[in-house]
Amino acid sequence: MTAYIIRRVLFILPTMLGIMLVAFVVVQFAPGGPVEQVIAKLSGSDTGATSRISGSPGGDFGSRGAVQGGAGIDAANSKYRGAQGLDPEFIKKLEVQFGFDKPAPERFALMLWNYARFDFGKSYFRDVSVLQLIKEKLPVSMSLGITMTLLTYLISIPLGIKKAVDDGSPFDTWTSSLIIVGYAIPGFLFAILLIILFAGGSFFDIFPLRGLFSDNWAQLNWWQKIADFSWHMVLPVLSMGLSAFATMTLLTKNSFLEEIRKQYVLTARAKGCSSNQVLYGHVFRNAMLIVIAGFPSAFVHAFFTGSLLIETIFSLDGLGLLGFESVLNRDYPVVFATLYIFSLIGVVVNLISDLTYTWIDPRIDFESREV
Repeated sequence: MTAYIIRRVLFILPTMLGIMLVAFVVVQFAPGGPVEQVIAKLSGSDTGATSRISGSPGGDFGSRGAVQGGAGIDAANSKYRGAQGLDPEFIKKLEVQFGFDKPAPERFALMLWNYARFDFGKSYFRDVSVLQLIKEKLPVSMSLGITMTLLTYLISIPLGIKKAVDDGSPFDTWTSSLIIVGYAIPGFLFAILLIILFAGGSFFDIFPLRGLFSDNWAQLNWWQKIADFSWHMVLPVLSMGLSAFATMTLLTKNSFLEEIRKQYVLTARAKGCSSNQVLYGHVFRNAMLIVIAGFPSAFVHAFFTGSLLIETIFSLDGLGLLGFESVLNRDYPVVFATLYIFSLIGVVVNLISDLTYTWIDPRIDFESREV
């Protein structure tokens, strides 16, 4: 097992290199880079995400003197869309500030060296370090992701086991119908429905519409803070967890149903084992393997990709919204840093998941497998 772990750890390096290389190459061909974003703000034509962010790196230089006449200026700035009429020296200063005065291979090598030391630099448009930005947004995404994941596993696994044991019963039939309907409803559409029903839309005004805390949060004691936080979490967590809940329940049911029909279960029952002994002493450890296999993707999904629309609808300033706005703004330090961090989390959690396999079922031997 030690040799396998070492191989997997070493395999992380080329994996991360490949991910960052592909992303870096794609970015080189993407239109509307940070220099163009500043030019758009100066020309008053910026109507995208950057228009919502106060300040810009172009403000360090100011627009005074940036616009000059002369036929040679248009030719000098022709590589940037909308740069006609701007002072070439101003454009060069922008390139130096953003690091685009260096060749692409040199910029990529420098990025890898910095990221290996977890030095992600500063945001282009927020004048704050990327780590500080992530630190500010992380609690929101962690609150949503951890709560959703825990509730999904705590509810879906027992429900899936119950459905497998009572396969074909009325309980299994009507719960399956509800689960399939829940899986078919998009999370953002369910969020809007919950707002209409329970957040003062057209029916009841039970839950808050936005945020994770009330205005009087600082005056509350510890148990009131827990209650207030939980009250704000109900609608976002339900919206995020609907699809994951349906998927995990059906996955658990099918996994247990497959194991229950195997020969070793009949043998255990023939030996006089009770239903609980068969279910939790034999079936559980084998059936849970496929459930554990889905944990890494569920983990990453809950912390980033799955929360984007929900964070937007409920005005929650988390990592999902940060990543989305950074892509629109071409805030490359934030884009690459979030990609690097979540990719690293994904490969590490995959390794932990494999090690958990061996703990649940010692028959699994990764030592003889090739990476």
